[in-house]
Amino acid sequence: MFTYASLFYVFAKIGLFTLGGGYAMLPLMEQEIVDKRRWLSRRDFLDVLALAQVAPGILAMNVAILVGYRRAHRGGSLFAALGAALPSFLIILLIAVFFHNYQDNPVILRIFKGVRPAVIALIAVPVFRLAQEARVHWKTMWLPVTAALLVWLGRVSPVYIILAACMGGYWYAVRRENK
Repeated sequence: MFTYASLFYVFAKIGLFTLGGGYAMLPLMEQEIVDKRRWLSRRDFLDVLALAQVAPGILAMNVAILVGYRRAHRGGSLFAALGAALPSFLIILLIAVFFHNYQDNPVILRIFKGVRPAVIALIAVPVFRLAQEARVHWKTMWLPVTAALLVWLGRVSPVYIILAACMGGYWYAVRRENK
């Protein structure tokens, strides 16, 4: 059964048990929202994710707000956002209070170095899943690769990439509609 508490619980659980930020949270979000609870279809989740990425702010918070709104309008957005933000806020608060005493501890430094590869894997998995869902294949792979290279090597602002993608998508849709 769906309640505001279930929205809060799901996003609090995601926020509490995921390291590495918004992209690392995507596999758990997809599992909870699409597979387990069936709040959104996989296609709807991809649409929410696309909108969350282009909206200003934190990815995980944007996804929480959009999913909450789709499930229960303003109240759903509020409870999902609180659930997504509260664990991070409390963890950062605890780190701020206690970490300065242990920041040079070799064991703590090794733990952080050990977590890095896991975070990279957690980010890579949803990228490949979403690429499959968005129907990115070898013929269309040049688009994200070109965008990444322009940002990384060409030092082109991501804003220009997004604007160009919006104009290209609009042009493609108009052209396809006219056929």
